[in-house]
Amino acid sequence: MKTFYRKSILTEHKRTHTGEKPYECNVCGKSFPGKSNLRIHQRIHRGDKPYKCKECNKTFNHKAALTVHQGIHTGNKPYACEECKKTFLHKSSLIVHRRSHTGDKPYACEECRKAFYCKSHLTVHQRTHTGEKPYECEECKKSFHKKSHLSRHQLTHETEKQFECKQCGKTFYHKASFIIHQRIHTGEKPYECEECRKTFYSKSHLRRHQGIHTGGKSYACEECGKTFCHKSNLTEHKRTHTGEKAYECNVCEKSFYRKSNLSTHQRTHRGDKPYECKECNKTFKHKAALTVHQGTHTGNKPYACM
Repeated sequence: MKTFYRKSILTEHKRTHTGEKPYECNVCGKSFPGKSNLRIHQRIHRGDKPYKCKECNKTFNHKAALTVHQGIHTGNKPYACEECKKTFLHKSSLIVHRRSHTGDKPYACEECRKAFYCKSHLTVHQRTHTGEKPYECEECKKSFHKKSHLSRHQLTHETEKQFECKQCGKTFYHKASFIIHQRIHTGEKPYECEECRKTFYSKSHLRRHQGIHTGGKSYACEECGKTFCHKSNLTEHKRTHTGEKAYECNVCEKSFYRKSNLSTHQRTHRGDKPYECKECNKTFKHKAALTVHQGTHTGNKPYACM
């Protein structure tokens, strides 16, 4: 039984069970179980942010938000998962993460019954049904389902990519992609498999490799029975049944089942041709196109009429 020092706090707590919210905001009509919750909320309308971070001077509506923010500077992540020891800044992030272990997906789409670990993912998904695109580019007025899609799109208005490789001149919008690319030149492979000691340029490559050691394909499609080593591959495969194309091009809005297909497609907008023939230096957007082209030099014709 939960106990309290003051009767007023107990009264407020009881409302979490009854759902009663007697304190209503006179600006937007939103209601709250406690008077203090209403006071904090009203700062949003007044623009009050009385709590300031001493490190970066960023200000916040309430003290709890400042405390969480300060973890960015200190590196303190107080919420740890008992299952895998991963730590989080926010308790809410830990709660959502735990569902990846339990498989609990409490937020289901009423339209197609697809379920999600957290409410925000459901909200974004529902826009694929409603067609809502709440994020608009101020530069060209183009709108997007997701904020991340808008952020990526906005880079297309920049005159230059921010990160350039001094070795080969290739440029990148994102620092993370730039860092991974540089390892190709340095030979650095910081991610090591504990099973066989093989090393990799990126964490995602290591995760894919680790599926070899699992001894089987543990993720099965309920629709057709096909099995996969990686949960991400199963998730992508399921879209072939649902018709969902979760990866949208921020230039032309064409959508794809897989992130890799989107990445390949985006080269048509950037003009990237990363695959070069060593014989004649001709370049190609796709590795498959390079392979076919190389047959003109080797004379290899693998397809025979029966």
